Amino acid sequence: MRQSSYNIDSASVTGLDEPEDSKKPDNTAFKQQRLPAWQPILTPKSVLPTFFIISFIFIPIGAVLFTTSDGVREDFVDYTHCTNSLVPNETCASLRENRTRMNEPCTCDVNITLTTPMTGNIYIYYGLNNFFQNHRRYVKSRDDNQLVGTHVTNTSISKDCTPYRTDTVNGYQAPIAPCGAIANSFFNDSFTLQQEDGNNVNYLTTGISWYTDHTVKFNNPFPSNNLTVAFSTYTKPKFWNKYVQDLDTNDNNNGYKNEALEVWMRTAAFPKFRKLYGRLVNTNLPSGTYTLKIDYNYPVTAFGGRKRFIISTTSWMGGKNSFLGIAYIVVGCCSFLVGVALCIIHFITRHKNVE
Repeated sequence: MRQSSYNIDSASVTGLDEPEDSKKPDNTAFKQQRLPAWQPILTPKSVLPTFFIISFIFIPIGAVLFTTSDGVREDFVDYTHCTNSLVPNETCASLRENRTRMNEPCTCDVNITLTTPMTGNIYIYYGLNNFFQNHRRYVKSRDDNQLVGTHVTNTSISKDCTPYRTDTVNGYQAPIAPCGAIANSFFNDSFTLQQEDGNNVNYLTTGISWYTDHTVKFNNPFPSNNLTVAFSTYTKPKFWNKYVQDLDTNDNNNGYKNEALEVWMRTAAFPKFRKLYGRLVNTNLPSGTYTLKIDYNYPVTAFGGRKRFIISTTSWMGGKNSFLGIAYIVVGCCSFLVGVALCIIHFITRHKNVE
């Protein structure tokens, strides 16, 4: 049988004459995957201690966090459907649902019981449910250039504020101050807290906003020492019953520098949220029943919302929130149980291998 011979070019084997457009990777350690690598070998002696170490660290931390949160005193009352003090057998919620009566005043008195005394720094919040401040168009509906103190006109005002950019005043399209849906929906209920003897509990409405908001992001336009002149070319938001320069009698807490406005403009991430309304410094509130007098202005029932008044102390980790402590404890316990289960499996399989 005749043997066939093959002439193989050594260049084709070595690739010395590779065409310039060859897709063959370069002969480097990185591209040829020859880099040194390290791969841990998981053994019972290295894995099992890890689970127990995690459990021994997480469970004590969780216990400390949970105990700290449990030490925060907090009481609240839902006043969504409180009764109108001026009109018996009518709720303020039903009054606010009637647009033709939106300008009628509505006040209501509700009782809030402090189950334990509160001492030290005490904080007052209002809470809203089913209010989606995190909607994309709502979050964008503001003019930061205006809020920082720059004068704007009806043409230079941000288009993100539409349809709350301008409003007609004497046939002129005046820019709204502050413009946008966030400012237009500003929470405007007010609260008066009375003790059982009828004395009011006095609280501060300053010192409640973020430092960067109050000092950097919000400034009144020129002349800032005369807000009537500074805002003379602007009009109020459509749903407001007062102008921005009339939010507070304290000139240092007025206009864009009003801290309640600054707190509201920092939008919440979830539809159920609370925002700081006031604070009491080094105060002692005894336990008992207090009367909460509310000027009910803010409608929420049209979108299925609810309103709460919250009074609370704080700790080094903030307000009352047991979730973080519970999460640490649960993770630590799960890690411990997994470690025990793996130990049992390891001992059973080792004995079987020995046999």
